[in-house]
Amino acid sequence: MKVRKAVIPAAGLGTRFLPATKALAKEMLPIVDKPTIQFIVEEAKKSGIEDILIVTGKSKRSIEDHFDSVPELEQNLESKNKTELLKIVQETTDIGVNLYYARQAHPKGLGDAVLMAKSFVGNEPFVVMLGDDLMQDKVPLTKQLINDYEETHASTLAVMQVPEDEVSKYGVIDPEGETAPGLYNVNTFVEKPDKEDAPSNLAIIGRYLLTPEIFDLLETQELGAGNEVQLTDAIDRMNQTQRVFAREFKGERFDVGNKFGYLHTSIQYGLSHPEVKDDLKKYIIELGKKLEGKN
Repeated sequence: MKVRKAVIPAAGLGTRFLPATKALAKEMLPIVDKPTIQFIVEEAKKSGIEDILIVTGKSKRSIEDHFDSVPELEQNLESKNKTELLKIVQETTDIGVNLYYARQAHPKGLGDAVLMAKSFVGNEPFVVMLGDDLMQDKVPLTKQLINDYEETHASTLAVMQVPEDEVSKYGVIDPEGETAPGLYNVNTFVEKPDKEDAPSNLAIIGRYLLTPEIFDLLETQELGAGNEVQLTDAIDRMNQTQRVFAREFKGERFDVGNKFGYLHTSIQYGLSHPEVKDDLKKYIIELGKKLEGKN
């Protein structure tokens, strides 16, 4: 069965970016001039996804507004012959995929957010895409997972090697061995283990391709780390009855879920942005010289 649907959980409170996220959705924070969630939607489109459910919450209306039309703005840009800006605005509305929204009134973890997509997904495989992780590779990571599914017809998670002192921030896999280059069989999935107890440094990053059987498990999943419904725990249970694979991502991952990662991503993207790349590069070189002079 073709993978056509994706779920983007976007109901988190964004406390790491307060006070900016007090009234603004974290997913709407811009990387230069593009909201982070737009990068996720564009990856889904490039991967062949047709329908996307965005799970939102309180103070997230700006996400829906971003992908909606603004006739007054478009008319203003058209009347002033600002054709390039008009094209950019219209592309956020005519994104090329169908967008749907569900509101999570009481966030109880990633697993609970995914469970809200049960009726949307139906009996199809689907992808979960987290907005904190922006991926860059020749083949979009979501498409890599879809390619794996077309061969295995099994759930597949994206993983990446992380420093050993950071494993406690992630779900981590206990790999059994490679069935193909970069594709691992998995013994167990462990949510945020202590460094000493981590079975590997292959951490689960923000892309999951799941079969619909995950919903029955999420409905009966006991609360885990943080007193929340952990998706990793339900996946580990599923792995006991059907194969779940892990695809190692070899591209570049940008973590925009924390302040430094967000700044790093903004700089990297700015260095390739046609409007600012030259000035930004010049500024960074000059700033580097100043900082070296202070040491």
